[in-house]
Amino acid sequence: NCSIKTYYMFPEENIETPVSLSMAPYSGPWNKATAAHLLKRCMFGPTNQQMLDAVAAGMNSTVSSLLQIPVVDQPLTYDPAETISAFGTTWVHSVYPSGVTDASLVESARIKSLGAWMLKRINTENFSIAEKMCLFWHNHFGVSAAGDSRITYNYLMLLRQHALGNVRQLIKDITIDPCMLLFLNGATNTLYSPNENYARELLELFTVGKGPQIGEGDYTNYTEGDVAAGAKILTGYIVEGFRSNTITDPYSSYNPILHDPSTKQLSYHFGNVTVPNSGINEYANYIDIIFQQPAVATFISTELYRYFVNYDLTQDVLDNVIPVMAQTMIDSNYDILPVMEELLKSEHFYDVSLRGSIIRGPLEMMFGILNATSSVPNYNLTVNSEMYLAMYWLAESMGQAYAVPPSVAGWSAYYQAPAFSKLWINSTTIKTRFDIATAVTIFTGLPVGGENFKVNALGFLNALSIPNNATAVINDICDVFCPKAISSTQKLILKNILTNSLGDAEWELQYDAYNADPGNASLADPIAFRVNLVLNQVFKMPQFQTI
Repeated sequence: NCSIKTYYMFPEENIETPVSLSMAPYSGPWNKATAAHLLKRCMFGPTNQQMLDAVAAGMNSTVSSLLQIPVVDQPLTYDPAETISAFGTTWVHSVYPSGVTDASLVESARIKSLGAWMLKRINTENFSIAEKMCLFWHNHFGVSAAGDSRITYNYLMLLRQHALGNVRQLIKDITIDPCMLLFLNGATNTLYSPNENYARELLELFTVGKGPQIGEGDYTNYTEGDVAAGAKILTGYIVEGFRSNTITDPYSSYNPILHDPSTKQLSYHFGNVTVPNSGINEYANYIDIIFQQPAVATFISTELYRYFVNYDLTQDVLDNVIPVMAQTMIDSNYDILPVMEELLKSEHFYDVSLRGSIIRGPLEMMFGILNATSSVPNYNLTVNSEMYLAMYWLAESMGQAYAVPPSVAGWSAYYQAPAFSKLWINSTTIKTRFDIATAVTIFTGLPVGGENFKVNALGFLNALSIPNNATAVINDICDVFCPKAISSTQKLILKNILTNSLGDAEWELQYDAYNADPGNASLADPIAFRVNLVLNQVFKMPQFQTI
């Protein structure tokens, strides 16, 4: 395994570069470039200091730190349409008003609070893979908001709870989660009216995968008969407390009268086993049977690889990388943590050919700018929340609305061959990306509630390695935002923008003067302006659009 290599051709250089397929622990140079690659894949926007800290800590310690899931605050009430929970308190355990119209108004306030909370989580992410893992699972299940924000919130927190946990338990919990029961009609799947929606997606999208059709109603990993049997197995669960004016925490409930008590027959794909009536536990027994199939580990490992490493699944990767990940998953009883730890420490993960191989999605693009520059709205609760909602709508306009994926399969950029992440970029979305870059750097910023939110240019600059050294500033900027090496010509162009073509010595003088009197706007504003010009240029470079 350690000696296997494949080759990628780089036409511009007309040379073949070997690509390691080894899943053995990486033992090569640990430097800013390798640390940056790790952090960019695990976080939305690592800072320059976080990259330097990772270099100092070493790979093993850095990966261990990243694989921690921190606690997050709850969403807070800020919209006056919320008439149940007081301003500044959380509504996640609150009832709804009794009237339909009043309940709808409260829900409109809560969904806004929830949207702001989702994006605030990303903007204030800790040194952790948590937010990337949460988005991965959200895309994996493709669930849309439920219409009761308490239910949607609980679903999102379930994903966070199991982000690096046991995927079999996650599937069990998701199966009877109120959000999923409502989304894929599980709550109306009964003995008297079977509904196959969830039973089909459980196999096709969540566990074993469909694979090519091999016969009439027969696919690589299951049959239509398995879907029908699964629907019967899953009958009997309903949702209690949707927009209730008495129930503070909606929940799923098992009703034995609605459950199909027959013995269900599965196909040869599952060893022709039968599933006897087990009442409230039958769904869990069925999932245990599904997880006896090695295809589950292969399917989920493939999704993890596409999301964190590269969408291009070459035959070499399918033969040498995915099987190692899948076996680790099986050996760990379907815990995700050991799989991610092995992947993020592997020789293959750090291969230089994989840097910049994934195009940033809308959320990765926006928060790649904001997080890396430590730019966080710092106004009041209402303005901060509305600012995050503005960001939410910008991401939605570029094709990625958190909590509202376009289908149960998730966002097409994560699964649709052959383009995959290239689907994020088109003539409309690239213009929006450029407009956002210009707005938060050159223009006045995102205007919300009388405030204008911009990149924290001076704070970003001051946190770089040697802020009064123009060459060092440009090198750091390129390290932070560009996964691949930038040519000396490109760096020279950026440095001339930074110094206004006046040279390194003049930049040093200007910065030192500002640093001696940072409260003097006549000294600070020109420095911030030059940094913003550089950032605006970088955010429109092809290299920035990838991670």
